[in-house]
Amino acid sequence: MRYLGLDLGTKTIGLAVSDRTGLIATSYKVLHHDNNPEDCFDELKEIIEKEKIDALVLGFPKNMDNTLGDRAKETLLYKTFLENNLSIPIYLEDERLTTKSAEYYLIEGNTSRKKRKKVIDKVAATIILQSFLDRRK
Repeated sequence: MRYLGLDLGTKTIGLAVSDRTGLIATSYKVLHHDNNPEDCFDELKEIIEKEKIDALVLGFPKNMDNTLGDRAKETLLYKTFLENNLSIPIYLEDERLTTKSAEYYLIEGNTSRKKRKKVIDKVAATIILQSFLDRRK
């Protein structure tokens, strides 16, 4: 089974894909939008078809106290939009602190600030997807 991980941001969607066995997540791409992630739908659908994706894993940004804030509510709305327009399963994966972890990994790898800004969302998507895959084992 092949999964596509999504890190939904206010202006970007970071993407990561799994291998066919569903064991390893790899950074894929960053999609850009103007405060409306639905604008990326055609490109997302093309990627799903091209990469033969079987399911989506959408990062779910809960608050640290496990409550749902505005970003989590927007994520649930986007999940509903995807469910209404795609015929594959969509799973939510807790994404608390994934962007911080991604930034840490990039800093440890001596990635420049300019380059970090370009790749942090797809690295966060990779962490989200890998976390989901590891939990499934």
